[in-house]
Amino acid sequence: MCGRYNIIDSPEVGNLMDILGLTLYPETRYNIAPGSQGQIVYQVGDERYLDDAYWSLLMEPKPDGTGYRPSPDYSTFNARSGSLGSSPLWKPRFHSQRAIIPASGFHEWTGEKGHKQCYNIRAESGAIAFAGLYEIWDFEGERVPAFTIVTLPPHPRFSRIHPKSIPLMLRPDDFDMWLDPYLTNTDPLQHLLKSQIRQPIIVEPVRSPERLEPVGEAEHLQADA
Repeated sequence: MCGRYNIIDSPEVGNLMDILGLTLYPETRYNIAPGSQGQIVYQVGDERYLDDAYWSLLMEPKPDGTGYRPSPDYSTFNARSGSLGSSPLWKPRFHSQRAIIPASGFHEWTGEKGHKQCYNIRAESGAIAFAGLYEIWDFEGERVPAFTIVTLPPHPRFSRIHPKSIPLMLRPDDFDMWLDPYLTNTDPLQHLLKSQIRQPIIVEPVRSPERLEPVGEAEHLQADA
């Protein structure tokens, strides 16, 4: 997790951006996949920004010169929480280049190959604020932002949908601390990195990532106490 997500222009997303102190709102985008562009919120000094960014932290120019792509030397596009403090890839960004990825929902599939069911997972109320890391690459003067989403160890109440991990979804009282680039001692962030459901979520079977019509009964997962 997570392998796809969406962001939809809505009052919930607008409220999330208001809480983050930004007047710009993300564009509606369905079925955002690794290697494609989403939008991230990050802070430099005391200023916050909303930026288009590629979902895969390590980027490089395409060989044909038509744009940029994730580095083929690395297959990972999400960052496991357990390696944030040790991985040469994640550690320096975890200390001072943390981002929030606004989302309306994310997608998982269950079932056998050829008969998989798509689920849209969303917050019971409000939008989702994924915790992430970011990098701003400079390729011959062209600025190329990129990001990764932080994932937690598997959660017993979510493992039916995804047995290996669950994304770190921040609450509003986490935002300032997570985005603060001056907070380079990450000890105050460690409580966020254990497997947990931090807000009530709805797991709903849908037709596809582009067609979010429900096709079955939704499951409600309450936040951990």
